[in-house]
Amino acid sequence: MSNDFNSNSRSGYRAKRKKTNIVLNGLIIVVLLLIIFVAYNIFASGNDKAAPKKESPKTAQNDTEHKEVKDKKKDEDVKKEEDTKKDDSSSDDTTAGDQPSEETTTPEKPDDSQAVVSGGGTSSNVLKTIENPSWKPVGTSQTGNHTPVYSGTDWEEMKNAISYATGLDPSNMTVFWLGSDKSTTNASIGTVHSKDKTQKYKVYIKWVDGQGWMPTKVEELAELQR
Repeated sequence: MSNDFNSNSRSGYRAKRKKTNIVLNGLIIVVLLLIIFVAYNIFASGNDKAAPKKESPKTAQNDTEHKEVKDKKKDEDVKKEEDTKKDDSSSDDTTAGDQPSEETTTPEKPDDSQAVVSGGGTSSNVLKTIENPSWKPVGTSQTGNHTPVYSGTDWEEMKNAISYATGLDPSNMTVFWLGSDKSTTNASIGTVHSKDKTQKYKVYIKWVDGQGWMPTKVEELAELQR
């Protein structure tokens, strides 16, 4: 009887211990699963916060186009500013050195209403004589004491004075003869004609100090003569 009781006691104890172990093992498994679940959520949440938000293709494209437009506008503004500086520089250069002075600029067309026209002249070859008080010196780039020189700058300025008096354009004017007027100091006489020779003139010009050559008389010719 005693042995049976002891045997039953040990069997009950083992059964009870087995149930306890099962419960404990189950609790341990549950705790481990909770730990794994919590750890997963923590790491997953951390990765979401650390990872940069990926732009949608449309947003990225819009940003790229906006940047290109902004860069293009910036380049245009820079080019415009450079062009403005270049224009200002060119204007300054012209003002400082390239712009012709008033002394070398041909005066405005003379007032023909003031012209005095008379028939004949110094010879029978002269059809009519024209004198005009509105004539002015044509300007000069020469300085200092002047002596007529029939070449270079002086020659060109004489031709300008003749063109100014006759109204013939330099491109349509041929110099037949140009030399000294021995009757007057610092004076010259030129015979010119149009390219088609329908207009023929003898022009008297004189030097005005500091102002250049000025026409004093024009004779319209029937034939070309010195």
